[in-house]
Amino acid sequence: MIGEEWAIEVEDLTVMYGDRPALWDVDWRVPRGVRMAVVGPNGAGKTTLLRALMGLVRPVSGSITLFGHPPAEVRRRVGYVPQRTAVDWDFPATVLDVVLMGRYAHLGWFRRPGPADRERALEALAQVGMDHLADRQIGELSVGQQQRVFVARALAQDADLYLMDEPFAGVDAVTEQALVAVLQRLQEAGRTVVVVHHDLQTVPAYFDWVTLLNVRCVAWGPVAQAFTVENLRRTYQGAVAGLPVALL
Repeated sequence: MIGEEWAIEVEDLTVMYGDRPALWDVDWRVPRGVRMAVVGPNGAGKTTLLRALMGLVRPVSGSITLFGHPPAEVRRRVGYVPQRTAVDWDFPATVLDVVLMGRYAHLGWFRRPGPADRERALEALAQVGMDHLADRQIGELSVGQQQRVFVARALAQDADLYLMDEPFAGVDAVTEQALVAVLQRLQEAGRTVVVVHHDLQTVPAYFDWVTLLNVRCVAWGPVAQAFTVENLRRTYQGAVAGLPVALL
């Protein structure tokens, strides 16, 4: 086991939207220091799971702890990258403005970012290859560039746990590889990364742990153990398109 403390512990978690369960009786754990992919069909509850960890949706039942504490007590230790579709890209802000938002977890609401925060934000932009566009309006960027900026915002927070909701969706190959390199560096620095991911082909190459989710948690663990044809078929309820060649 990687470390002696779980980054995430979820027990008996149920989330309902009206009378429809988005998550049902989920038991799940994430060790510290892993790159964890969360995969499953549309409507499986993947985004809901991340939102529950962030305290953005209220569970009907169950418990969540992050690093052994309730999420509200350690929120500053968690960096969150939402789906692109959840962001208002017409908001009048520069790239640097957006990344500086990641520093507010350290500053609180009544302090303004100072020179050290600006320097850290520029460093985060450099990590994703976007520091040369710091003064550009966020709405003027390409899809891939926007995604890099929101990853940089999370990096600027200097978190211990990163939750990313489909960061590879709609990006070009160059951006995808840049983001993979960011995930690798985070893991090398001892951080924990949980990524909602849709491309089954790249799971073995990009991640070392995986969770298979379809409202219930079907399986989770190291990729070599949990990412099997049997578990994928249970998750996707039958034939699975796009199985990695190594599993065929």
